[in-house]
Parts: sequence; C-alpha cells; structure tokens
Amino acid sequence: MTVPRERDEPVRLTRIYTGGGDRGETSLGDGTRVPKLDCRIAAFGAVDELNSHIGLALAADLPDELRKVLTRVQNELFDLGADLSVPWEPGDGKLRVTQEQVDALERDCDEVNEALEPLKSFVLPGGTEAAARLHVARAVVRRVEREVLAVAAERAVNPLAPVYLNRLSDLLFILARAANEGGEEPLWVPGGERDRPAG
Repeated sequence: MTVPRERDEPVRLTRIYTGGGDRGETSLGDGTRVPKLDCRIAAFGAVDELNSHIGLALAADLPDELRKVLTRVQNELFDLGADLSVPWEPGDGKLRVTQEQVDALERDCDEVNEALEPLKSFVLPGGTEAAARLHVARAVVRRVEREVLAVAAERAVNPLAPVYLNRLSDLLFILARAANEGGEEPLWVPGGERDRPAG
C-alpha cells in the first residue's frame, strides 16, 4: 500500500535504485529522458558536487553566523538544481532562482566583508581547515558557472542562475577569509622565494 506524501515532503523515495539509468539516460525535472552526457545533466551534477563541498565545509569548525549562511546556501543550491533540471520558460511558475536570493548573497558579502581587514595581496587558498574547504568550494563554483554558461549557449536558462553562482563565488571567498580570522592568512608573494635575499 502506498502512503500519500505529506505536504511538507518535497519528495518521498521508497527505493533509491531504479535501474532506469543503466543505459546511459536519465530524466530531467519534467520527465524528459536525455543522455547522461547532456550539458544540463553536467550542470546540475556539478551543482550537486558543489553542495557536497559546502557540506564538507560545514563539517569543519565554523562560527555560527557562517554556518547559518552556508546552510541556507545548501538549500538554495537544491533550488538551482531544480531550476536547471526543467526547461526555462519565463513566468512558468516552476521553482527558480530569484533576484531575492541574489540580493541575500550580496548582503551576506557586505556584512561579512565589513569586519575583515582590507586585502593587501591576493589570498592563497588555505589557512584553517574550514577556510581551505571553503576555498575548494569557491573553485568548484567557478566550474559550475562555466557548466551553466555552456548550457545557456545551447538553450534558454534562467538568466539569474549564472548571476547567483557569480555572487556565491564572491561570498565563499569572503567566508574563507572570515574562517581564517584570528590566524595567519596565507597571502601571495609574487615570485615566491626567488626575490628574497640569500643568507
């Protein structure tokens, strides 16, 4: 007997494997079957990878205010994946990335950055474990953005999707800096050790 889904359940999965993708195809959000090599599958698969890296960052020692922002972002990345998995039609009533979500990322950037020391050099990815994980997530965002732009070159996508990702990469950079607060922030030294006097 199938138990009906509750209103607060986005999905109900009673079986994880279906065998439906064994021949190299999968379904988009509207049920359309496409090859797993379709650029849309690559795009929202990369979003899933990014979300996993943010989960890894959340598993590290982070201040509560950063944890709250990242938890919200994880949910928004599911919204983004849902957006990319359904063909774009303006005003179609589907779950889409919104301007309000982009605005919230900008507010987060401004609030967290205000407490940081001004940058005097480029930051090397590293420092605390939490900061290093956030830098990895930031680098993955850049790849996700390229994947989404590759989709946009072939078919219509929500124009706010790449904007959201662009702001998210800025936010993750700022959060990585914040996660290094109170410690030594690794900075780029042009030429490395080459220009240092011997002895």
